[in-house]
Amino acid sequence: MVCLGNICRSPLAEGLLREKVNAFNLDVVVDSAGTSNHHAGQSPDTRMRATASKMGLNINNLKARQFRKSDFTEFDLIFVMDKSNYSNVLALANSDEERSKVHLMLNELHPNRDLEVPDPYFGGNQGFIDVYNLLDEATNALLEKRLK
Repeated sequence: MVCLGNICRSPLAEGLLREKVNAFNLDVVVDSAGTSNHHAGQSPDTRMRATASKMGLNINNLKARQFRKSDFTEFDLIFVMDKSNYSNVLALANSDEERSKVHLMLNELHPNRDLEVPDPYFGGNQGFIDVYNLLDEATNALLEKRLK
């Protein structure tokens, strides 16, 4: 799961998918990263942690990291939150095989529409709730289509 800073959208997506993968006892590794290193080593945004906690999800132990080229080797699928993240990740790819691993997250929910998960960072609390609901639905769709 990849967003810009790895403190809002992608750690939430990681936490949601990891919880669902664990509930089904699937052998799947879930991780998240940011295209920027601006927040490396930091915990998720306090507002995102509060929103997740309110919904029964604990993402407090996650730490931001920057996406790296080795992620193409380590992971079979790479889901990005918006078109800017998509471009940034693709720019690091060295082959068509690596590029084929990169997908917009909301295409799992709304195929081929190229919709973006909005960045709630500069908005109010409702933005965090909206992102939670979007990513909850999208991770359900991802689980149904690709992981079961």
